[in-house]
Amino acid sequence: MAVPALLPAPFTSPVAASYARLGEVFSGLRIEELDQAEQAPRGGGWVGAEELAAGGAALDAFLAWDNAQVLRDYGQQARPDVVASFGLHRYAWPACLLVTVPWFLHRRVPRMPVRNVAFQRALGRMTVRVEEFACLPGDPAATLPGARVVPDEEALRAEVRDSLAEHFEAVLAGFGSRMRRGRRALWGMATDEIVEGLWYIAALLGEEERGMRELELLMPGTAKPYAGSAGFRELAGSVDADGATRSTRDRATCCFFYTLRPEDTCLTCPRTCDAERVRRLAATA
Repeated sequence: MAVPALLPAPFTSPVAASYARLGEVFSGLRIEELDQAEQAPRGGGWVGAEELAAGGAALDAFLAWDNAQVLRDYGQQARPDVVASFGLHRYAWPACLLVTVPWFLHRRVPRMPVRNVAFQRALGRMTVRVEEFACLPGDPAATLPGARVVPDEEALRAEVRDSLAEHFEAVLAGFGSRMRRGRRALWGMATDEIVEGLWYIAALLGEEERGMRELELLMPGTAKPYAGSAGFRELAGSVDADGATRSTRDRATCCFFYTLRPEDTCLTCPRTCDAERVRRLAATA
């Protein structure tokens, strides 16, 4: 009698629901998970995070895109360190969401070593392979392969910080030599991307207030290697549609966009005064 072949167990993901919800509210990023047998895409604009961390030809090609964009949109050549800052921002902002969104939505924190992430920025796509994740006691996902149960919310926040630190320790090593910034400034940039990325997504989810509370606890300003805190504050003179005072923050670092357009700084840039923030928010309300 023939014996039926054993089929492999179906792929079960602890973060699929989180990434699906992210895609529903933010169409600019689509995340695809790979199982253990699938290879990450290469070519056609894809780049591995591990390649960016190596700081060689792949990073050169990645930054050439930013350089071309500056020339096309602003008609001038940016400094190499400014181009590198733009490139880091455009990678780091979505990369942070790979960890912070599952934590925020479902209290699951995937580890995200650079070998398991690839990015196609022209299409707004990322691929990831989740081999290990942390969760809280009682989470049904605790029985999945790679699960590691931690005792409480603060321990889970530490897992978020550790996962992102592992990823960005490698990525910043690749970008760092191009950026003419010290270690503290580089980690200040990472802090800003973590905070502002989830802040934005939480607002799209209709949970901005909870997002800010969570981020204040996640980034208190004392967790190393990060530099700076979430640092939210009320913006006097600016109210939302419900009459509530809007919130703002001051970035720990500057992206140097002012070197191209001195009059057009970011809304949370330390160079942008509160009166200008109020004016811009009123103009776009």
